[in-house]
Amino acid sequence: MDIRTKVQNAALHHKRLPEAVTLLAVSKTVSAADIRAVADAGCRQFAENYVQEALTKIAALHDLPLIWHFIGPLQSNKTQDIATHFDWVHSVDRLKIAQRLNAQRPEHCAPLQICIQVNISEDPQKSGVLLSEVEDFAKTLTGFERLQLRGLMAIPAVGLSEPALRTQYGALKAKQEYLQLRFPQCDTLSMGMSDDMETAIACGATMVRVGTAIFGKRAPSIALTV
Repeated sequence: MDIRTKVQNAALHHKRLPEAVTLLAVSKTVSAADIRAVADAGCRQFAENYVQEALTKIAALHDLPLIWHFIGPLQSNKTQDIATHFDWVHSVDRLKIAQRLNAQRPEHCAPLQICIQVNISEDPQKSGVLLSEVEDFAKTLTGFERLQLRGLMAIPAVGLSEPALRTQYGALKAKQEYLQLRFPQCDTLSMGMSDDMETAIACGATMVRVGTAIFGKRAPSIALTV
């Protein structure tokens, strides 16, 4: 079954509109040619983790009307390239990074769409702000003219049971709904990947980040410049 059909069916099964869930094709380590093939099949939104790798592909595919999302860790020395070449950033978790993205976003571009990365597992080894910190951070971010806060993103801990995963995703959904009451543009909940996208959709995801289910298993790990 086509992955888009799976996403749409999952939405319908949970009494949501099919168009309520956007499929992001996670294309890290995937060639520009393979991305073009997926784009030719109708996908328009792609997500990348590594800046230098992504810039090469964005340049190679400049003739296509694609929307590029950055979902990887944010480093200060990479914010210029991200602010210039991406449409969305899902992994904003520090004020310093937000300040740099705002200052470096070109005036001729639309405001950069951003999500706050939330550490829903409260793992000290993971990136993201705690749920208890989200509201204050969101209030600060709405003051930046070249950024538009759109919602929340999370990467759950590996190996969670289904009930535990639903609990974490449910808490993130509740926080996003609360934020949207204060900031109506916060309509985005970026959660769920190939293995758990149906659970994420059941819990309210509006964007699912899917790589393996679209492109197949990736080659063995190689060193990449982030």
